[in-house]
Amino acid sequence: MARFTESIEIFSERRKLIGHLMVEKIKNFLTYDADRDFYAKVFPGSVDEESLMRIRKMETTDLAEVLALEQKMYQYPWTQGIFDDCMVVGYYCWICEDKDKVFGYGILSVAVDEAHIMNLCVDPEFQGQGWGNKMLELMIETARGKDVDTLLLEVRPSNKAALALYSKHGFNEFGVRKGYYPTETGREDAVMLGLAL
Repeated sequence: MARFTESIEIFSERRKLIGHLMVEKIKNFLTYDADRDFYAKVFPGSVDEESLMRIRKMETTDLAEVLALEQKMYQYPWTQGIFDDCMVVGYYCWICEDKDKVFGYGILSVAVDEAHIMNLCVDPEFQGQGWGNKMLELMIETARGKDVDTLLLEVRPSNKAALALYSKHGFNEFGVRKGYYPTETGREDAVMLGLAL
């Protein structure tokens, strides 16, 4: 019995350490050098464009751009009220930013033992540059840092790029939600994906 108790304590300490390391990794991922912005403004051309791109916490002042991108990307977009609610209830909300332009966003809800990717979007102009991957990694690390067991999401079966991204990160299909998404001709099912953390 003592050996079993020791094993549980060691496992618990190891999990705390891993959680701490994940939080530090997230902090480092989100930290950016404010001097880059300064030099880019004072000395145009002194800083390459890519180094001014970053992921940061979404602020209410970002919502107009986020909503515009949502409306550009989806035929049946979320409303501003949905985005407002996500921020009010404390979901993790981030944006991808290029200088002063929002080109992507992600929203993650965390509950007792599971997390749910509510929305992950990257402007087509910036797709293929790894930003969806970076945002997804941030969401996975955040969920891991919160000691949840599973990360869930729904995706359209017609969204092949998203399915490939999630598959690359180890998500597995575990079900289908019938008629989940609206379409011009009716409804489209959602593929339910999960990642054991």
